[in-house]
Amino acid sequence: MLIYKDKTKPAVERARHLLGLMTLEEKVGQLVQPFGWQTYEYRDGKIELTESFKQQVQNGGVGSLYGVLRADPWTGVTLENGLSAKEGAEAVNEIQRYAIKNSRLGIPILIGEECSHGHMAIDGTVYPVPLLLGSTWNVDLYREMCRAVAAETRAQGGAVTYSPVLDVVRDPRWGRTEECFAEDPYLIGEFAAASVQGLQGDALDSGASVAATLKHFVGYGSSEGGRNAGPVHMGWRELLEVDLYPFKKAVEAGAASIMPAYNEIDGVPCTVNTELLEDVLRKQWGFDGMVITDCGAIDMLAAGHDVAEDGMDAAVQAIKAGIDMEMSGEMFGRYLLDAVSQGKLGIGVLDRAVLRVLLLKFKLGLFDRPYVDPERAEQVIGQREHVQLARKLAEEGIILLKNENGALPLDKQAGTIAVIGPNADHGYNQLGDYTSPQPADKVATVLKGIQAKLGADSGRVLYAPGSRIKGDSKEGFETALSYAQQVDTVVMVMGGSSARDFGEGTIDLKTGASKVSDSSWNDMECGEGIDRMTLGLAGVQLELIQEIHKLGKRLVVVYINGRPIAEPWVDEHADAILEAWYPGQEGGHAVADILFGDVNPSGRLTVSIPKHVGQLPVYYNGKRSRGKRYMEEDSKPRYPFGYGLSYTTFDYDQLRISADSITEDETATVSVNVTNTGSRAGAEVVQMYISDAVSAASRPLMELKGFTKVELEPGESRTVEFKIGREQLQYVGRDLKPVVEPGLFRIHVGRHVNDTMSTELTVREGK
Repeated sequence: MLIYKDKTKPAVERARHLLGLMTLEEKVGQLVQPFGWQTYEYRDGKIELTESFKQQVQNGGVGSLYGVLRADPWTGVTLENGLSAKEGAEAVNEIQRYAIKNSRLGIPILIGEECSHGHMAIDGTVYPVPLLLGSTWNVDLYREMCRAVAAETRAQGGAVTYSPVLDVVRDPRWGRTEECFAEDPYLIGEFAAASVQGLQGDALDSGASVAATLKHFVGYGSSEGGRNAGPVHMGWRELLEVDLYPFKKAVEAGAASIMPAYNEIDGVPCTVNTELLEDVLRKQWGFDGMVITDCGAIDMLAAGHDVAEDGMDAAVQAIKAGIDMEMSGEMFGRYLLDAVSQGKLGIGVLDRAVLRVLLLKFKLGLFDRPYVDPERAEQVIGQREHVQLARKLAEEGIILLKNENGALPLDKQAGTIAVIGPNADHGYNQLGDYTSPQPADKVATVLKGIQAKLGADSGRVLYAPGSRIKGDSKEGFETALSYAQQVDTVVMVMGGSSARDFGEGTIDLKTGASKVSDSSWNDMECGEGIDRMTLGLAGVQLELIQEIHKLGKRLVVVYINGRPIAEPWVDEHADAILEAWYPGQEGGHAVADILFGDVNPSGRLTVSIPKHVGQLPVYYNGKRSRGKRYMEEDSKPRYPFGYGLSYTTFDYDQLRISADSITEDETATVSVNVTNTGSRAGAEVVQMYISDAVSAASRPLMELKGFTKVELEPGESRTVEFKIGREQLQYVGRDLKPVVEPGLFRIHVGRHVNDTMSTELTVREGK
């Protein structure tokens, strides 16, 4: 038996043996990743592989395919022409079978899929977007979600996912804010490690695990002006301490793959940044996985960044810098063969990349079990437990921002309600970007959630969209105002949309009914490539809220959106405000659970919400020297990092520390008593921050270094403890190395960054 076919041999030995058998054409083939949805045609219930794909396999092979099962307007895959859970598994089997049987060495294909908040395929469970997932502050629950996502993806043959997104949000005008967990590197780092643990499981070849791809490496969330893929202006200290921190935590957790960002840092595009890809990632951190570009990133080197003369130069620069595979495969597939033959690329550099790709395939078990069970895929994907998990996550991540005079919870037994707004009954608007087409009955909108909650009394509910997300049409105002006049409470579901044009038609603003439209349209004002100059409500939404407010009814605003909304008028005049981000397919049920008090809200902000866009940046962990105010307004956000209300109250007391002085190699424990002093059970997110009184290089005033979510019954108390040692106290010094400096530290514990108790700890020299 050939060594590479012997599953008793170590993966490295098998990969090296296979590499030695390959031709130059076969090696290059392993480094390209064409678009997977273009490899087959689905007609009359049958899957037929395209001739172009078959030819590519026969001419040297295909290393990987991107998005075989991806469905969205970009791919053109719809509910009508797309593949069900079972059919998707059958299609992947067909692709693998052809590649293995019709290539000289029988190398399986690596199937890469998008899974940021659920597998982006028809029938997949749609979870809340990462911005809401971070707002749960529940790392264990998120890890459980990642296990479910991995199981659904691998059941159809997907073996690697292009998630998690570990970018640190610095300017929320950026359209991809919704894909991120937070503005804080420590919090992101905790979710980063959990993501790798959940997606990859105990073993990559388990059959229910996928390889995690960390993205976007690095600084992508700090682009100039919040514009997607814009330049990043950041020094090495900040880069190491902030943006690289979550990636390091994920690499330490065993991440198998990583994706460089589109942006440049100090003039060097990440795709060819050897300091990042080789010196930091591989030499310092010991990463031994695969590096894959983002789609079209190599093209940008010659047409965008302009650091390469042409496609050949761009491809050679990229692979030399440490890129192993190219998403889309255009540049590598077109130029690497000629680059080797012309002496522009050494065979050793090519072999290095090929070996990494092969090694990942062996670790995933693709050579030994390349096929999946379509019947199992049908059972696993979208199962009831996964749907329940989606609802639980949404419930824990929705944030109560305001609740004046006990406006919430609402009474299920009495009162009438008008549900008004463009996001009240528009399923796609609550799912976020990177979402596949959905049957209408799969998504629980806020209207459906409220109606389901009231059951036989759902006749107490009136509905009108009132307006669209964008545009200046007020034709729906009259109906909305008429309905609002008739009820006791108005729930206005406003915000944004990252829904691309799924061809669902438009909505009649007077009746709320769907209607066919002659022209393609959508209300997308967020998502990849959709960056904004402002953070206010788009269109005439604010005007609609103001008109309804004049009626004097109890006014509850529910935001469904992908970035913070800065609307001072709403903050001042609404009786209650819920921030639901994009809560996923079960989001409407989760919102209703909170509105009626069946769930006590426990979500907490992970991005600061400004009063005005002109305050940006307002992330909490800025430097102390950033200044205090503008002429018009101070620099404090409307709602700070870590903030969120509950239907009960929590008191903190007896803050204490086990030692008031330690050396850099010792640890101390800080503890606090937390008591539920209200009449309802609830969950509190206890947060610990550290301040370094004096440091050789400037540090933020406050830095999150610990958190835990505790559930307490009325009257119940619990002691919460946090460990403090080198990991919590160190920072990146002037020499770019981690250091714990002797001196005074202040330890803050409380409910959010601006509401804490504090004690002191001194770090002394010596042992």
